[in-house]
Amino acid sequence: MYNFKNDYSEGAHPKVLDKLIETNLIQQLGYGEDEYALQARDLLRKKLVKQDAIIHFLSGGTQTNLLVISFLLRVHEAVISAKTGHISANETGAIEATGHKVITIDTDNGKLSPNDITHILQEYALAPHVVKPRIVYISNSTEIGTVYTLAELEALYLSCQKNDLLLYMDGARLGHALTADNSDLTLAAIARLTDVFYIGGTKNGALLGEAIVFNKPELAVDFEYAIKQKGAMLAKGRILSIQFLVLFTDDLYFELARRANALAMQIARAVKDQGYSFLTESTTNQIFPILPKSIIHTLSLRYQFYVWKEIDQDHAAIRLITSWATNPDQVDAFISDLQRA
Repeated sequence: MYNFKNDYSEGAHPKVLDKLIETNLIQQLGYGEDEYALQARDLLRKKLVKQDAIIHFLSGGTQTNLLVISFLLRVHEAVISAKTGHISANETGAIEATGHKVITIDTDNGKLSPNDITHILQEYALAPHVVKPRIVYISNSTEIGTVYTLAELEALYLSCQKNDLLLYMDGARLGHALTADNSDLTLAAIARLTDVFYIGGTKNGALLGEAIVFNKPELAVDFEYAIKQKGAMLAKGRILSIQFLVLFTDDLYFELARRANALAMQIARAVKDQGYSFLTESTTNQIFPILPKSIIHTLSLRYQFYVWKEIDQDHAAIRLITSWATNPDQVDAFISDLQRA
């Protein structure tokens, strides 16, 4: 049984494991003050071309979203998200549990635009009787595999600045977004065009870990207190920092993401060759082919995936995700079975 359900079903890239073993008995300070954290932060700042960025390492994406958003919002403020956004659809109401509203917007492609922001600000203009929108939350790549272009991010950030809003990017699959064929964004551009974002390691070669980047240092004042208070400060913080040091040395992070995307696009081409369409036009490692339910049933006997959306009585969209460690033979087998089905 092959698994296309997620991009974290395997462990870590061997280079990450090797470095963890190599440094295992070298004594270090705890709580993110180890020498590897200093090196990893310096390396990331060079990639970002932003020497004043404040960087913290956390263990997971939901934890990161919860900490950043709850830290930045005052008691009466809210966050804007696409309805498909992870904080709205897949985090068990974590943001709402802190007393903050998630204002959702229906979108066809999982992305937000300046027009969306304008509409929400008009809808929530009756102060002080409604919550005050303060953060715009976006994902790149989105939960349905689409990516933001440089022009789209520039326009969105300009809209946020004009309206005194903070732009926060969920980068759980940021590597896949940046290495997509239709992406013209870079880490440096994201550092320039967001207030806060994070670089996801869990889904791209790390055992676990996300790197939060505050592009405006003033927003990060006292964030360490929030990390500790919420139980997110690892005593052995080296476990996180070592992994990011390895992943961003010689751009291994991007190499792994590019590989995952290429495998997904190989499946996508085969789906198109069979005459089937897609729920979304994804260019990353998540694809959503629409297939007859009879074929979905046949494929499910050998492959694990999610049935994402019912289209009609006879068809449904499934989600297939490839990882940096997905075996090409697994992809070839899936394509062969699809063609035979």
